[in-house]
Amino acid sequence: MDLQGAAAIVTGSSSGVGAATAIMLAEKGCGVVINYSRSDAAAEKVAEQCRDVGGDVVVCQANVSKDEDCRRLVDAATERFGRLDAVVNNAGTTKFVNHRDLAGLDKDDFFNIYGVNVVGPYQMSRAAESALRASGDGAIVNVSSIAGVRGVGSSMAYAASKGALITITKSLARVLGPEIRVNCVCPGFITGEWLKDGLGAENYERAKANAEASAPLNRTCTPDSVAESIIGFIDGQSIITGESIILDGGQHLM
Repeated sequence: MDLQGAAAIVTGSSSGVGAATAIMLAEKGCGVVINYSRSDAAAEKVAEQCRDVGGDVVVCQANVSKDEDCRRLVDAATERFGRLDAVVNNAGTTKFVNHRDLAGLDKDDFFNIYGVNVVGPYQMSRAAESALRASGDGAIVNVSSIAGVRGVGSSMAYAASKGALITITKSLARVLGPEIRVNCVCPGFITGEWLKDGLGAENYERAKANAEASAPLNRTCTPDSVAESIIGFIDGQSIITGESIILDGGQHLM
């Protein structure tokens, strides 16, 4: 896909991987819908960074667990850019609960996490289907996690939701071809404020050091390195669909 003049939606793009992806897309000449759920100031800051590199952007508040909000995001893209070529399902949520603490999660926690992490990408893909098919070379990239592969991570509910997202990636790829490719990235430890806030500074540094020490490449993901892989699935890899790639410096091999 030629990203010059194309258009993309990046959910959860007010910070972290979503923000890095939006900025990289803008650098390549792609119009971007920047989505946030709560932090409008952070989203506007990302939008300004996109404009600084010559990008055309629109900022749109939406909660992807709500179908009407997903449809509004697609409308924002087609009204602003007249087309939609890519959707990056990056918005995600969790609750930090030790896996041994079975009492720490209830059904509402599962429903809330699944609503954003699983139902959200499904609804976004459904809302965008028509516009992506019209593109002729549409791409959906789901942002899962190593948690969905190994059953680890911030909580069992989070891990289960990310595993479900990997499965939905395969199902969507099967039914949305040939006009739309659907793939998934599964990052390991990602440096940044999200994990630091969730784990606490001391636990974050310990987990980061452990991840680096146990990975053959001795390094962890950054938002930029994950964004590079996401964009690789969008503007390249024209023969690949239904695949999930692990981004963790090889830690899963150990």
